[in-house]
Amino acid sequence: MALRDVPEVAGAADRVGRYRWVICGLLFAATAINYVDRQMIGLLKPTISAELGWSETTYADVVFWFQAAYAIGYLSFGKVVDTVGARIGYSIAFVIWTLGHTLCGFVNNAAQFAMARSVLGLGESGNFPAGIKAVSEWFPAKERALATGIFNAGANVGAIVAPLIVPILTVAYGWRMAFVITGVISLVWLVAWIAMYRRPRESKKVSADELAYIESDPADPVQKISWGRLLGYRETWAYALGKFLIDPIWWLFLFWTPDFLAKTYNLDLKSFGPPLVVIYLISDLGSVAGGWSSSRLMRRGFTANAARKLTMLVCAVLVTPIFFAQWIDNLWLAVGILGLATAAHQAFSANLYTIPSDMFPRAAVGSVVGIGGTVGAIGGMMMAKFTGYILETTGSYTAIFAVAGSVYLIAILVIHLLSPRLARVDSI
Repeated sequence: MALRDVPEVAGAADRVGRYRWVICGLLFAATAINYVDRQMIGLLKPTISAELGWSETTYADVVFWFQAAYAIGYLSFGKVVDTVGARIGYSIAFVIWTLGHTLCGFVNNAAQFAMARSVLGLGESGNFPAGIKAVSEWFPAKERALATGIFNAGANVGAIVAPLIVPILTVAYGWRMAFVITGVISLVWLVAWIAMYRRPRESKKVSADELAYIESDPADPVQKISWGRLLGYRETWAYALGKFLIDPIWWLFLFWTPDFLAKTYNLDLKSFGPPLVVIYLISDLGSVAGGWSSSRLMRRGFTANAARKLTMLVCAVLVTPIFFAQWIDNLWLAVGILGLATAAHQAFSANLYTIPSDMFPRAAVGSVVGIGGTVGAIGGMMMAKFTGYILETTGSYTAIFAVAGSVYLIAILVIHLLSPRLARVDSI
């Protein structure tokens, strides 16, 4: 491993530069934009359904096709990012998803909406493979969970911003222009990303001390690794099946929480904003706390295996009160339970996202994340169909929340059985 003119790396975090956190801030902003664009359909579901005559299953079908494109794109973008790098890969993804988002303002029926949302899903699938790749380039292992937790918290900020601005834009200009305006404004991020992002050794903003700290981990193999080889590793499936189990629940929270609040507590576009803001503020704290927790445990001498899994186990337990949300009469108590569940998900997810970089060389990280994202999106497709069917036939969230409250415990068990030590894959 080549270091610049720095003899020591140990303890460098207290004195090195902080430009890597500027990069983390760009990832945070992109993820926030990603989730504003993603969540708008959930916020506008009652408005669009009334105007276009959608049933519960029609809405579920639109969500299904978004996730189908997301599944395909996630796998593809993982490989794209490993091939062209985070800077170009992220730029391509951003342009595609902004186009799909903006096109939603010009559709006239469910089929056209599904097509536009498919373009959005294809582009948005590049967000996390590129983000995780950037984190693996810019942060040593001991800081990756925290950095991932911070940029992953952008999802919650996007989910907070959306219910604040979307109702205002919709009331003032209509739901179609709400899509167009948010799409155009978001292009500012693309300009900043292209101007500012380079690999650490290519950036003039990185000091010698900071580069040494970033490169303080053992050197990784640099050869390209095929999907076929990666699919043969239990470690790949530990990550992918974890995503298969928990990702559909996050999609559920994102796409159906406004509907749940509207139906259960008689809220509408103008009134469910504050409860959603509170839910995602709580989940934002969870995202950062989850990354901080495992990073803190590692600094205290815990192995990555123990730190990640202990944090995820606690998070899995914290989701279980969602079982009772359907029967709670008090809006704000229900908001607290939903917020706790979304916070626990984000904390669990921040640690799960870190596992590929714990187990695989950097050359494979984007591809492993892509495989996991695809498997997770397939789970999301199944959850969309299940949710639409249950709501159409029973009108109740009871069975849906029963699934949501149990799968995290199953996920941590599956991860542990497939990778008992989160061991580094050295035979690639």
